[in-house]
Amino acid sequence: MTTSPTTSVGTLLRAWRERRGISQLELAGRADSSSRHISFIETGRSRPSEEMVLRLADHLDVPMRERNSLLLAAGYAPRYAHTALDDPAMETLREGIARLLTGYEPYPALVVDAVYDVVAANQGIAMLLDGLPEHLLTPPLNAMRITLHPEGLAPRIHNLREWRGHLLAQMERQIALSRSEPLRALYEEVSAYPVAERPGDSAPPEPTAYIALPLVIEHDGHLLSFVSSIATFNTPMDVTVAELAIETMLPADPATVKYLRSLGG
Repeated sequence: MTTSPTTSVGTLLRAWRERRGISQLELAGRADSSSRHISFIETGRSRPSEEMVLRLADHLDVPMRERNSLLLAAGYAPRYAHTALDDPAMETLREGIARLLTGYEPYPALVVDAVYDVVAANQGIAMLLDGLPEHLLTPPLNAMRITLHPEGLAPRIHNLREWRGHLLAQMERQIALSRSEPLRALYEEVSAYPVAERPGDSAPPEPTAYIALPLVIEHDGHLLSFVSSIATFNTPMDVTVAELAIETMLPADPATVKYLRSLGG
């Protein structure tokens, strides 16, 4: 969400409340306040305390990055640091992520930021990306771009239309939540990529019963199936950490398990 230096905290809070579809009365009830006080804050007749700004932001599910913007607009210092991932202070986090990704091998796993740039990945991901053109592998690698680009993984994905629909819907939900312009720009780019017709590949192969929509992808003549799980950090206190997501690809059938284990020696 882009704001100008003169945007009031009341205007920002009202915008977030309206986006969430919550009335002043409902927000007041959640925040243990009154609709009159919420109205006064939104119209600029009352300056909220720092604690009230954070309480309202919490009940409006405002992303951490934007909570700092709310605090600044209200005349307070930002509460949450925004530490670069390569900062020495993040060494323990980086080491923990590396251990997690390595421990998940030979199955694919990666970590992405708020705009799906890949910040870490294991050898399982490297295996899937083998043979992609250099222009897609030049840092920063973007998971959505690599997956949906017609020169990326898209031609190898046998249920591309279903998987593409899942990814675009996921991005739409995140845009609605965060109002991120960079994420919206990425969505507009990848949603415009052409989708090659693959007759007969619109559904996962039978007779396997899947617990969730799988990614069905070809690698070196083998058809692999994965279901995706995404995890975030609990109660983050740093914007960078709050925006990280760890995606692990769980093999969805015995053939995929057997093939990946054979590659891992």
